Amino acid sequence: MAQPKRRWSKARTGSKRSTWKLENPNLAKCKHCGEAVMPHRACSNCGYYDGKEVISVKED
Repeated sequence: MAQPKRRWSKARTGSKRSTWKLENPNLAKCKHCGEAVMPHRACSNCGYYDGKEVISVKED
């Protein structure tokens, strides 16, 4: 297997690693109750997705 001829500098290593950052998830509002929800997922608060109830949620 091929080996690199020279060692990378710390600046070059840092610039390569600058894209390793974590990103915050994009949250959307539930159209039924207004709760923050991951997109394309049923709301865990009310159980609605795309205007229809798909999960029955127990109320306390």
